[in-house]
Amino acid sequence: MSLTDQLLKAGYTISTDKSLLDIEAIHHYLAYESYWAAGLSKEKLQRSIENSICFGIYHENNTCGFARVITDKATFAYICDVFILEPYRGKGLSKWLMQNIKEHPELNGLRRWSLATADAHNLYKQFGFVPISKPDLWMEIFTPYVKSELP
Repeated sequence: MSLTDQLLKAGYTISTDKSLLDIEAIHHYLAYESYWAAGLSKEKLQRSIENSICFGIYHENNTCGFARVITDKATFAYICDVFILEPYRGKGLSKWLMQNIKEHPELNGLRRWSLATADAHNLYKQFGFVPISKPDLWMEIFTPYVKSELP
């Protein structure tokens, strides 16, 4: 039985329907538990969701995980804010999430995929991600969130 079949049989679902997203749970994890979005305000999260393809993982209507894809749907996609909540880890949900992202019909045929991670390299390698081959071509402006924005 495939991973997808096993997870579906166990009652897990993945959806890009934004109306299903539990903004409170997603915001809490990103703003207070993640290393990459610490201090993210709820308003910025809501705006980021509005302007991205979002993937939610659910079990019995409870949020289990989340990911956003920022894309032009033609040439480029940036995967970010990927997480599985602690009680649901170790079940293959992150692999299933990445599989669904890579197979999403609006993301077929892209020239470049990008993401950043401090600790999940082995997960992303399974889906073809490698270190940037020419890092000297890439530039960035990085402005961390100010934690004083949070309530």
